[in-house]
Amino acid sequence: MTQPPPALPAPPASGRSGASSAPSAPRVLADLSAADPAALREVLLEVCSSPAWADAVAASRPWPDREELLTANAKAMAGLTAADLHDAMAGHARIGTPKAGDAVSEREQAGVRGVDPSVLDELRAANAAYEAKFGHLFLICATGRTAAGMLAALRERYPNDAATEAEAVRGELRKINDIRINQLLDATQ
Repeated sequence: MTQPPPALPAPPASGRSGASSAPSAPRVLADLSAADPAALREVLLEVCSSPAWADAVAASRPWPDREELLTANAKAMAGLTAADLHDAMAGHARIGTPKAGDAVSEREQAGVRGVDPSVLDELRAANAAYEAKFGHLFLICATGRTAAGMLAALRERYPNDAATEAEAVRGELRKINDIRINQLLDATQ
């Protein structure tokens, strides 16, 4: 796997911390807009694992400001097929079980840390029922949510039909991508 050129910000999955100052968003946007297509695609795939999404966002360059990049995310999400949505979901951990050692997964699912084991048991059971019904993991923008809140949302969405749930997933993916894009633009170098 090739590394992005030095001018590109690190993808949000890096989980780095440090005392260096953050570059300005316009500078990061300029670097992304000027990036080699393969390097940009690699960075975008760290935001969302759907190749179709990454290609659509890359094709919308240049982005004069943060809002234009977030708009590109929304437009790309709206255009994803069912197969593309599955590609996008493949990059996410099951709610209640963040990927060990994955700083992004652990940060996004911080609401499950230290929770009562009975809530996690309920979440596992609800996840299993959801996955059996819909054929994919339950996806929600977990940032800032508690385990109980995610469980309640899962139960609320479980009665949805497949088409309604696909649109709910699309909306949650867009929110997750917005957060990751903002983190990318605000990343420390």
